[in-house]
Amino acid sequence: MNEALQIDSTAIESWHAHVYFDADTTTIARGLYERVAAAFPEAEIGRFHEKPVGPHPMWSFQIAFAPTLLADLLPWLTLNREGLDVFIHPNTGDDLVDHRDRAVFVGKSHTLNLSIFG
Repeated sequence: MNEALQIDSTAIESWHAHVYFDADTTTIARGLYERVAAAFPEAEIGRFHEKPVGPHPMWSFQIAFAPTLLADLLPWLTLNREGLDVFIHPNTGDDLVDHRDRAVFVGKSHTLNLSIFG
């Protein structure tokens, strides 16, 4: 990458992890929701959405966390997600780029509805 085009990681204000589930995996998701809240009390656990919300094509709950928590939370989710898919993205102020170009999936990838970002 051209050094002039590099973006410093301090541009990341926070991170979001979205845990995807459906009617068949709701019980697993509720258990994971509780375990994340207990293991990472400094993270903000969002509502349990039993419908697609925003760009997300599945039911989900969000975990919002500081950049300093990424090194602990990402491996924990990778090992403890119980087969659920997790979409993780930084928050830099450019929602489209953050969701389209700077995101990672743990588990299966899903197509997001990026049209909501204009």
